[in-house]
Amino acid sequence: MAVKNKAPKGDFWKGVKAEFLKITWPDREDIGKQTVMVVFVSVALGMIIALIDFLLQMGVDYIVSVKL
Repeated sequence: MAVKNKAPKGDFWKGVKAEFLKITWPDREDIGKQTVMVVFVSVALGMIIALIDFLLQMGVDYIVSVKL
């Protein structure tokens, strides 16, 4: 049976800390701009979906109301 060499737990946390320090966090201005864009795109997409739903419902109502 092969013996595995395990790294000490301290080395793991040192690696985590080193990787955490490499993170570049966005500043407050970037977060604000991104938040505004997310809200805008969400509202616009909701309106597009509502319009498509309305048009499809009108089409289905028309097809159902046509008497053969």
